[in-house]
Amino acid sequence: MAMMLNYLAFQSLPSVALLPTRAQRSLKLSVTSSLYSSSKGKPLSSGRAKEANINVVHRMSPEKVEIFKSMEDWARSNILTLLKPVEKSWQPQDFLPNPASDGFIEQVNELRERTKDIPDDYFVVLVGDMITEEALPTYQALINSTETFYDETGSDNTPWATWTRGWSAEENRHGDLLNKYLYLSGRVDMKQIEKTTQYLIGSGTDFGPRASTPCALTIYTSFQERATFVSHGNTAKLAMKYGDEKLAQICGTIAADEKRHETAYTKITGKLFELDPNETIMAFAKIMRSKISMPAHLMYDGHDENLFDHFANVASRIGVYTARDYGEILEHLVGLWNVEKLTGLSGEGREAQDYVCGLAQRLKKVEERALTRAMKEPTVSFRWIYGREV
Repeated sequence: MAMMLNYLAFQSLPSVALLPTRAQRSLKLSVTSSLYSSSKGKPLSSGRAKEANINVVHRMSPEKVEIFKSMEDWARSNILTLLKPVEKSWQPQDFLPNPASDGFIEQVNELRERTKDIPDDYFVVLVGDMITEEALPTYQALINSTETFYDETGSDNTPWATWTRGWSAEENRHGDLLNKYLYLSGRVDMKQIEKTTQYLIGSGTDFGPRASTPCALTIYTSFQERATFVSHGNTAKLAMKYGDEKLAQICGTIAADEKRHETAYTKITGKLFELDPNETIMAFAKIMRSKISMPAHLMYDGHDENLFDHFANVASRIGVYTARDYGEILEHLVGLWNVEKLTGLSGEGREAQDYVCGLAQRLKKVEERALTRAMKEPTVSFRWIYGREV
């Protein structure tokens, strides 16, 4: 699951993609999340929940419902085939010391030896990635709140419900594996990490009305999966640089899963561009013009009200996910979906097309400033690593 797509706020551009609320009041470039408030890590009141449209199935017009129904046979042949059978899937234990082995203690000691000199900032990013993956129940619940993906019985056999459950089952392994590896390393404070995970799942998430339709949600998740593929790929490269080949293999394996899931969501969006180009391009533009809260934007450890911001700053600083990555993802998706070649659009659709196609170049003009600012952010204490600063 992608984690930090919205932390890059290109604040010198008006209405730029994923612009956080408080960022709109500043001309500076910053690394931030969008929905932090005094309610972080705390249950929403019933009134606030109603305002945020939490746990409400988002209704679509009959025409839009019919479009997704017409795609069901296509989805069975083109999307469900991207799920791997359980018996052919990797499992966390494939990468971890075997507790039933006589050499278990020696294997753990080898793991700890490999990780003892890895820098703290790397562990901060790996922990943030893991916590985001562990909050999977929130993400499945959100997807299930849209009318098309809605799984009424919890075991519906529609291709959309089947995909969502299978995707969640595959993603579930990511947090499990990273959690156990971090625990065995002895480098992090697991209780503080576990508290952060509980806070995050308890707080839920709300991406806002612009990501509440199935069309918008598939575009959003296409970005999200691509961002996570990039992020885990970069943590793999860094792990190899620091001499832990096993950790590099773990991060690379998770990245490969994210790439496969990205393929599924981009295929769904591509089909929507084929069947309903006008609605799809307008949803794409609306998402890019608006602030979108990412899954971990309510990350909280009981003390740091800006924990997600701080985690994201470190990720940018060490090159795991940067402003440049964000712009490249946008360019990749615009090209993949042939957005520039769309025809038959309404006036509003053409305006949306022009906006999306021109956005990547606009972002390139400010990405260096965003990268420079991230490098200059002050060090912050993280309870995940026993209060040490990075």
